[in-house]
Amino acid sequence: MKNKKKNQILENIRLLSAGAKGVSVGKTEEGKTVIVSGGVPGDLVNVRVKKSKSNYVEGEAVEILEYSENRVEPRCIHFGTCGGCKWQNIAYEKQLDFKHNEVVNNIRRIGGVSDFEIIPILGSEEQYFYRNKMEFSFSNARWLTQYEISSEENFGNKDALGFHIPGMWSKILDLKECYLQEDPSNQIRLAVKKYAVENGLEFYDVKAQSGFLRTLMLRQNSKGEWMVLFQLYKEMKAERIKLFDFLLASFPQIKTLVFAINPKGNDSIYDLDIQTYFGDGFLYEEMDGLKFKIGPKSFFQTNYKQALELYRKTLEFAELTGDQVVYDLYTGTGTIAQYVARNAKHVIGIEAVQEAIDAAIEHAELNGLKNTTFYAGDMKNVFNDEFLENHPKADVLITDPPRDGMHQKVVEQILKLSPDRIVYVSCNSATQARDIALMKEDYELVKILPVDMFPQTHHVENIALLLKK
Repeated sequence: MKNKKKNQILENIRLLSAGAKGVSVGKTEEGKTVIVSGGVPGDLVNVRVKKSKSNYVEGEAVEILEYSENRVEPRCIHFGTCGGCKWQNIAYEKQLDFKHNEVVNNIRRIGGVSDFEIIPILGSEEQYFYRNKMEFSFSNARWLTQYEISSEENFGNKDALGFHIPGMWSKILDLKECYLQEDPSNQIRLAVKKYAVENGLEFYDVKAQSGFLRTLMLRQNSKGEWMVLFQLYKEMKAERIKLFDFLLASFPQIKTLVFAINPKGNDSIYDLDIQTYFGDGFLYEEMDGLKFKIGPKSFFQTNYKQALELYRKTLEFAELTGDQVVYDLYTGTGTIAQYVARNAKHVIGIEAVQEAIDAAIEHAELNGLKNTTFYAGDMKNVFNDEFLENHPKADVLITDPPRDGMHQKVVEQILKLSPDRIVYVSCNSATQARDIALMKEDYELVKILPVDMFPQTHHVENIALLLKK
């Protein structure tokens, strides 16, 4: 295994386990770790080396010699090209096993703790059609498969409406079907594509920075009402109105239709002026009696049913009796804060994004909650000694940070605050485990509960309960 070169083939590698980001992990005869894309744990494969280091090799499976019993037939024709559902070829029960084991291993290995209750992973009732928001991109140069290129056929129209090819931001896969969002998502996307092609509307050219149609976002609530958002590279009013009227006439489920003109170099909508063509410009969602207003820029969990289960379990872990002060760090639009507020004396939420805090305040007013207070600013700067001095001590602290986890200064402030109970919600159990390790001298990890929010992917959430020693 010395001096293995790029593109060399490693033969007969048994894939033993699932690794981070959807890869599989095996070993060479010499014991070197092999990280493999394109395989399933249990497969026996030949691997083309892409990167070789002293203690591991990265590569892709180029030939499957024995198929794993964990394999199933992928449902989608785009599997393997689209990056959206990398685990669609793994039986769902095994997906849950891999996710559960990843969380437990991270907590034990990185967190340095072993004596805690492990609640079996909470699987998703719906393994497909679970997303309430999807974003698609227009391109005038669709991705061609190797077969299409080698066939040298004339494929005519090159326009695409779909997803970016993983690792190739300028390449768009033209979607024929998608099983992540329930219909009429597919019908709307296909109808838009057909209308645009038939009427000669220009699809975006990312290299030339030109065209008309740029992105399409479809959002729904649990009542079956839909929001459609178009990003247009430039204004073409007559064409825009005809397209929008066609959609509204074809799909009565559309509750509101909004758009933005975006001549920037990126597709981010957060600094764009959103204009409403039809409806109110937002949808309402309800969760256990709470109402939330969702606009084009709003963050809201994309798996509604599992998000509700996540919030219920978070409340259960918090064990609120009505007389505790709760801090909710990284509160976002205040969804968890509002959810627990009905069982708390007072809830204090902190979030970096001012627009999210504005939404949290609006939601509290919408739900008649008088016992919530929200602050905007960088967490490590807002959640400081002065903040602790000027606010009541927390009995319970809930934290739900981004994938990077909590800044060390935030962890230090939590230890100063010294709440009796910490409920740590995480979308990255590795950084969660790191933060737990920083607190383990003062807090005991009591139990964890992994939650599968994204079936057919490697992503997994985890709820951890820590009690002050």
